[in-house]
Amino acid sequence: MSNTPKILAFAGSTRRASFNHQLVEIAARGAEAAGANVTVIRLSEYTMPLYDGDWEEHNGVPEQAKALKSLMFDHQGMLIACPEYNSSITGVLKNTIDWVSRMEDGEKPLQAFNSKLVSLMSTSPGALGGLRGLVHVRSILGNVGCIVLPDQVAVPLATKAFDSEGVLTDEAMRGRVEALGANVAQMLSKLRA
Repeated sequence: MSNTPKILAFAGSTRRASFNHQLVEIAARGAEAAGANVTVIRLSEYTMPLYDGDWEEHNGVPEQAKALKSLMFDHQGMLIACPEYNSSITGVLKNTIDWVSRMEDGEKPLQAFNSKLVSLMSTSPGALGGLRGLVHVRSILGNVGCIVLPDQVAVPLATKAFDSEGVLTDEAMRGRVEALGANVAQMLSKLRA
């Protein structure tokens, strides 16, 4: 078994030109530079109905939720960029967590999240950079069994912070985001040694 840490990276957005997706790609590069294998995905590739217990009873867990859960089982850490909608978590990110949390035969409760090392970040056109939403995401992920690292980055004024190529123009801020990814990679390497 390889000791190379595996990290899953995504944004809680389905927008094609998501600033948060651009942000998580920067963190992913930091993790890769620190020696991790990083899988960057888009939640738009994992479309699921709005969670509904009656729907689940009749149809079971959607195949896309199973596929995403399988990816989470295969990775020890996650980098998540979290857009802020009305001072909170996005519907698509919450729905993703809700579906992946559903226990199937042979699984332990919340197995896909249990002891997963997570680093959070956000960006927003506003002056706080999505900071208020991170509080809610941190609480939810902690409650489903993730180990959410204390360091986080919120990048304000997203429409000015990125250039047309998706590069974060403030070098110090870019370094902070890369460090989030590197920190997850380094901590996982120590835990797996």
